[in-house]
Amino acid sequence: MAYRGVENFSHNQQDRTGVLITNLGTPDAPTPSALRRYLKEFLWDPRVVEVPRPIWWCILNGIILNIRPRRSAAAYKEVWTEAGSPLLLHTRDQADRLRERLQAEYGEHLVVEFAMRYGNPSIASAIDRMQQAGVRRLLVMPMYPQYSGATTASTFDAVAEDFRKRRWLPELRMVNHYHDYPPYIEALAASIERHWQANGRADRLLMSYHGVPKRYLLQGDPYFCECHKTSRLLAERLGLKEGEWMTTFQSRFGREEWLKPYTDETLKSLPSQGVKSVQIVCPGFSADCLETIEEIGQENFEYFTEAGGDRYEYIPALNAEPEHIDAIEQLVRQHLQGWTIPDDQDMNLRQKFAQAQGADK
Repeated sequence: MAYRGVENFSHNQQDRTGVLITNLGTPDAPTPSALRRYLKEFLWDPRVVEVPRPIWWCILNGIILNIRPRRSAAAYKEVWTEAGSPLLLHTRDQADRLRERLQAEYGEHLVVEFAMRYGNPSIASAIDRMQQAGVRRLLVMPMYPQYSGATTASTFDAVAEDFRKRRWLPELRMVNHYHDYPPYIEALAASIERHWQANGRADRLLMSYHGVPKRYLLQGDPYFCECHKTSRLLAERLGLKEGEWMTTFQSRFGREEWLKPYTDETLKSLPSQGVKSVQIVCPGFSADCLETIEEIGQENFEYFTEAGGDRYEYIPALNAEPEHIDAIEQLVRQHLQGWTIPDDQDMNLRQKFAQAQGADK
């Protein structure tokens, strides 16, 4: 196997620290062909669908990829912007704001990039750019507050798979979760309180998280527990009483049982219980995307109002709001501790010794 080196490598290249923020991913365009490529990569990941590969290959290629791309493309067209998908734009904005904050202190010694686990820009391409820039210490921050094997661990898989092909590996650190990180809870609370100040409060606040199969919980995945801890801490910070809030799970796929209660079924049932107004926030989504804008903002709105609800409001994700960037910045700085800025003299000596052995740079 030929290991990948660094193009135009120089032994006196300045060593840098890199911060890579990642999110789930997005198709390149809201078209059936682009969705087919995206879904094939996403749904083939064994972390996402834990079904024996031969069986799943037949289901995925024989059924799902022949039906779902057109349906998903129609949904993406509803949320697509002239500049691209919302998730891509928000994640880029988050990286830009974080870069501005950190480079004010670290300057050219620090590189900030963003990538998508599925689709573009890929994790491999981002790592390649960072290695070309001399990144020798890499902090990976998946923008998933609550840990799950299907998200956070899958991101690690992608990083590790890329590293298998490289000659010189950077030191690696990874943020596994931040579901109970006080600045993150405070950013969520500030967002909700702003919404309350502008719109008033509703009968019920729903905290809706992306669902996963229930068997993942039974097999040891902490996601369910971390979602509930986020909800509890947020409710305490907002001063909510029992009966004023609840945790639900959305976006289930397939026929097996997923984490409950389901968001859509909950919204269909609330009006008959006397709950006529709801506000929904999605604390597991760091940026607005198809699952928040279309599924929560539109589809579930219809479920609630058709069941007799009067008032339905979606409170947007944190995106690149200042309080959110504050929280991310504090978390990143915490994980960067101990990584010092390299001495130029060390690089000069490294080049000198390498050239003595015949290196031309």
